[in-house]
Formats: sequence, structure tokens, C-alpha cells
Amino acid sequence: MSLTPAPFHAEIANGPDGGCAYWLTTSDGVRIRIGVWGGGDKGTVLLFPGRTEYIEKYGPAAKGFMERGFSTVAIDWRGQGLADRALDNRLIGHVDAFNEYQTDIAAVMAALPELNLPEPMGLLGHSMGGCIGLRALMKGLPVDAAVFTGPMWGIALDPLRRSAGWALSTLTRQTKFEKLMAPGTTGQSYVLVQPFEDNMLTRDAAMYEGMRQQLEAYPELALGGPSFAWLNEALKECRALSLSPTPNVPTITFLGTNERIVDAKAIHDRMARWHNGELRMVDGAEHEVIMDLPDVQAEVYDATVELFLGALEDA
Repeated sequence: MSLTPAPFHAEIANGPDGGCAYWLTTSDGVRIRIGVWGGGDKGTVLLFPGRTEYIEKYGPAAKGFMERGFSTVAIDWRGQGLADRALDNRLIGHVDAFNEYQTDIAAVMAALPELNLPEPMGLLGHSMGGCIGLRALMKGLPVDAAVFTGPMWGIALDPLRRSAGWALSTLTRQTKFEKLMAPGTTGQSYVLVQPFEDNMLTRDAAMYEGMRQQLEAYPELALGGPSFAWLNEALKECRALSLSPTPNVPTITFLGTNERIVDAKAIHDRMARWHNGELRMVDGAEHEVIMDLPDVQAEVYDATVELFLGALEDA
């Protein structure tokens, strides 16, 4: 697969020098984007972002890993960032089937040899990226270890909203309504409408302001709420994952004690049966642990590098 240069907004990424981006075309004809921060010679972090996210948001994480000798590759999933979006209204997050994200991964893995990045290679999956990443591990993703932060192995919904979400999203399938935005969500990016106070992402005011400034500078990166189809597919995938065996991959999962976006119980349940996995609770943290206070960020970077290097030694 040939790598075609893609736009990369280094001035807002706040990552290490030398970051760049490439276009990839998936087997079903969708154009996605990967961001690459090379130069680290101790290993590589394969970074799967969450829903609504984009490559540039992970510049600080790439810098943290580069300082520890690791290169980073991040992905703009289909439907977000600068990747192709399925709907005319590009602010609605939509896929027809959750397995489409595995097609994105296949394109990334096919492109990796051209990047000549060092081993070990480990997965870092956040939120929706943790859901996609867990499925990829179950399908044999060739990584040495995995770290998850606030993985979407379930969605935080009260019983009434969960029942309504299942019913409405199921009823709309195969109709024109499945591409409409799910109720209770908006076409605006969360950080542009939610003040820092009581936000559900991070306790770090500077990090939150940086997210807001990124989207103000490049509104084409923004994404609002999901479609009925995305919601239905996400609910089905989380349920299917919960019934599937745990992969035999060394793992650390970070979970904030103030998690309010994904289902914490689903994470506890999975990690209780991950024999070579560890659940680390982060006191007071919100959803985006890797973008939390500086000492928490450093803890995630250090633990990730240690796990990945240890997995290589044990192999």
C-alpha cells in the first residue's frame, strides 16, 4: 500500500517535531487518515482514539511517548477527523455496521511496513477505540500488549434511556430515520458547548482549553452526536463483546472513579476475568485519563511503556 501525504495541523497538535499524516484507502473504498510521530526507537504505540476524536488531539500523548523513546501512530476513523464521512451532514457520527472499523484497522496494518517503525508494538485504545481495539484483539491483532483508558465496553445509560435507546435505534434500522441524530445529542462538539466546570472529560483546564481551541481553529475536525444506526451498532457490539472470551494479551486498563460516559461496570466485569490484565482506578478522574492532570498523564505513559517493553522481554 502506498502512503499519500495528508493534511496535518502541527500547530495545534502540540506534539513532538516531525509529526505527519497520510491518507489510506480501505478495502471498501473509504479514505481514512493516519498520523505518525516517528523517531522513537524503543517501540511503537498504535493509538485507537475515541468517538469524535482526531489525530491532532493526541499530540501531547505522542510527545509523552516520544520522551520515553516510543513512536506513535494514530488513526482518524471513518466518519470523524478528516476521514471520509458517510452522511451529507458531516456532524452526525454514522456507520452502517461496527465491523467497518475493523476494515479501517486492516488498512492501517497493511500500511505499517512502509513506515518502518520499531517493535514492540502495543495498542492504546481509548473509549470507542477501546471497543474497536478489544474486538481487534479477539480477531488476532498482532500487538505485544494493550492499554485501555475508559474503554467503551458498555455505554453509561440509566435503565430508562437504555431501553429507549435499544428500542428506538432498532426500530429505525433499514429506514431513512437510522441516519438521523439520536435523541439527547446535538450537532455541536461537546467541548464547544460545555464549560470546563463539571465537564465529563478531564480535570485539567489547560487540556480542555486546548481541545476547544483546536476545534475553533479547524472546525472541519468537529463531530456532534451519533446516528440511530451508530447507537444501535454500538449497543449490539458492546453486548457481543461482553459474551466473548477475553484475549490472551497482557493488559492494563485505566478507569477514572468519576467516569460518566462509558459503563464502569462493564469494565470491572471484563477486567475481573482478564487473567493477565490489571485494572488501575484513578481517583477523581473523568473519562479521558490520558488527558487528565499531568501526574496522571505521566502515570499512563510510564505504565504503557513498561508494559510494552515487558511483553517483548517475555515473548
